Amino acid sequence: MNGSTTYRKPIGLLIPLLGMLLFVFFYFKAAFVYPGGSHFAPTAEGFSFLNNYLCDLLDSTTLNGDPNPSKGLARIALFLLCSCLTVLWYYIPKLFKRKGIYLSVIRFTGISAMIITLFLSSNSHDLVVYIAGLMGMLAMIITIVALFREGYQELFALGVFCLAIFLLNFYIYESGILITVLPAIQKITFVSFIGWFSLLDISLYRKMRKPKKIEQPRESP
Repeated sequence: MNGSTTYRKPIGLLIPLLGMLLFVFFYFKAAFVYPGGSHFAPTAEGFSFLNNYLCDLLDSTTLNGDPNPSKGLARIALFLLCSCLTVLWYYIPKLFKRKGIYLSVIRFTGISAMIITLFLSSNSHDLVVYIAGLMGMLAMIITIVALFREGYQELFALGVFCLAIFLLNFYIYESGILITVLPAIQKITFVSFIGWFSLLDISLYRKMRKPKKIEQPRESP
């Protein structure tokens, strides 16, 4: 048998990175055409990164009562984000050497959270946030524990930070304490998560591109 070296080609892992870039592009475009209005300043013009929630761009009517021309771009952005992260949650279990049922739980809860998040623009916004948040939090916690166990220190630390700021969002939203700063914290949360997901995706891509030796049969004399 002659050994030869080949490389796996995880082309599917380019989808999450591309999808996240497109999400940012479309959301900035949506913010640019948003007429105005926020929960704290209903008559304000334009989109405020300090006062508007990202979900404001998804609504059919703005908070100042005008039709919302940004909703189409925002909904495209949401679809792209959920789709690309569905792919990422499918692949994340491949990052770990240890096998077990927890890998299936990561995949199921992560993908379920993304599918449920697609309904953010519906009339059941709060219910969607609660269910998707619970599923996503479970996927995150198990992933963070697995990252710690397998020595991914940087990914573990950033994952803990993302989980902490996610819980901070939930606490402020439920309690109303510091509610005026929640839109700004929400955007910091999104940037943190996109950074963490991007690094997870890059780590997966590097791992799956490692050379793999394949034995080939010798030619007959």
